[in-house]
Amino acid sequence: MATIAETKQATEQRMQKSIEALRNDLGKIRTGRAHSGLLDHVMVDYYGTMTAIPQVANVSLADARTITVQPWEKKLTAVIEKAIRESDLGLNPSTQGDLVRVPMPPLTEERRRDLAKLVKVEGENAKVAIRNLRRDANSGLKDALKAKTIAEDEERRAQDEVQKLTDRFIAEVDKLVQAKEQELLTV
Repeated sequence: MATIAETKQATEQRMQKSIEALRNDLGKIRTGRAHSGLLDHVMVDYYGTMTAIPQVANVSLADARTITVQPWEKKLTAVIEKAIRESDLGLNPSTQGDLVRVPMPPLTEERRRDLAKLVKVEGENAKVAIRNLRRDANSGLKDALKAKTIAEDEERRAQDEVQKLTDRFIAEVDKLVQAKEQELLTV
């Protein structure tokens, strides 16, 4: 049976991981500006194994609106170009020799609004994950109370502290979502 301190610490660490996952997900949503992390989740067939592009090529920025991908093996150039074109990013790469150039098309107002909705959905998913962690922590505290390893007032105090943790992390989710929306809607 976990102690109150262990329960709070584990809950806080898991909530922090939810925030990191949200940051990662929001980083994949493009804003019209190029950034090399955009291609991190695009996979290519590398000798029969699905591998992320940054593990088989150098991904860098040529300018604010262009990503360049330099494959380590020349035969991967066409495979990488095809993978980027077929990804859900809506990008149209072009090959120049053994270099793949990925220009970032400017976002339309409608696309910006769609991406803002997607950001809100990601934020809601993170909040649900955090609330589920709160529920798990509270049920662990209730179990400890039933097993008579903690007193009622300790359990109530611990639940209040778990709620404060939850409030803090939900506020952080709101802040991240608002910042990303602002970034999207700024032309």
